[in-house]
Amino acid sequence: MLTFTHHYQSTENNKGEEIIQNALSRVTEEMQSDTIGYYKLPEGSKGLIDAAKSIDTTGITQIVIMGIGGSSLGIKAVDALLRPYTPGAKEILYFENSDPLTILENLSKVRENEALFFIISKSGSTIETTSIFKKIIDCFNLDLDGKDQQRVFAITDEGSVLSDFAKYHTLREFNIPHNVGGRFSVLSAVGIVPLTLAGFDTAELLGGAGKMIENFFEGKEDHLLSKALHLYSHSSRESINVLFSYADRLENLTKWYVQLWGESLGKIDREGNNVGLTPIGLIGAVDQHSFLQLIIEGPRDKNVTFIKIEDFQRELQIPAVSLHAIEKTDFINGKNFGTLINAQADATLQSLLDSGVNCDTITMSCVDSENVGSLLAYYELLTSLVGAMFGVNTYDQPGVELGKQILYKNLSK
Repeated sequence: MLTFTHHYQSTENNKGEEIIQNALSRVTEEMQSDTIGYYKLPEGSKGLIDAAKSIDTTGITQIVIMGIGGSSLGIKAVDALLRPYTPGAKEILYFENSDPLTILENLSKVRENEALFFIISKSGSTIETTSIFKKIIDCFNLDLDGKDQQRVFAITDEGSVLSDFAKYHTLREFNIPHNVGGRFSVLSAVGIVPLTLAGFDTAELLGGAGKMIENFFEGKEDHLLSKALHLYSHSSRESINVLFSYADRLENLTKWYVQLWGESLGKIDREGNNVGLTPIGLIGAVDQHSFLQLIIEGPRDKNVTFIKIEDFQRELQIPAVSLHAIEKTDFINGKNFGTLINAQADATLQSLLDSGVNCDTITMSCVDSENVGSLLAYYELLTSLVGAMFGVNTYDQPGVELGKQILYKNLSK
């Protein structure tokens, strides 16, 4: 279960209801017309679970992912959150960036005879991903037309150049729906196939996401509308949205959020204005000792969302040990570390509220597949709503494409 609490200290203007209704109409039309496909992935991706389970995993202990951005961040977020609660989950290795040191380090970890290899690219020609794929083929002598054919998979758009490549070598291929953008694709084949093969409960993941989306369109998650309105209405002075996640295992989810939020909302609107909300991902309690100072006493251009885990499902007690000269910390003896980190979250929240910073809180009752799926869908819906209010195309990325064009031009000289 997810609980949402808003602590906003300011009121919205009287045009708020009209803005909400216009945004709601737009996302409803996107969903009903199938213009945007992520809304229906929780139902449409169910068949992928059986398809993934039909793959022979005899002797397989490792899943190797070659992908970047939307082709990897969502998988990493789910993997990091659910792995401690999924005994026996297969190891997942991620080849993302073109950093040679990281590539060499990861290559040394690959157990080539125990691995399934996934190359994931919506366009099919992502330069980082295809370059790494070439290196893996070369390093492990992969025979794509023979002995390794059943261990290499492509996840891409139907008709892409990667799709053509897969068909040429008769590799197993899973397609991303054309109406699903990469950063919204975690619940498509991109995430569901490798996560299922790794041993995670993807049925519950889809179920949690489906319930959130269904409830939203039935008017049962109106907190999404009020939060979207606040973020939009205050964007001129609160241009930075900070996600303060109080669990180390939430770090990859914050990275997924940064891509989703930044790439979707940083746009030029219909009037030619540059708009958007800058996303920043923090981890508590670590970043209390750094970035928190800027939030409280720096420019008042930020609002903050806290994510807490109510029950970590692990009892780890602080021992009743008294340390000479540090006795003032003995008050915490006997309490659990989960109690400590949540108390730190609450104290930080209160310090921000006392300082006049607008905040809201998302509380996960526990980490399970259903709650993780709900949280993914929550942020996708929120992104679509804020994009609709800004009047931008939430689903394109012309700024990113410009950089790719320059890269291709420079490297092909």
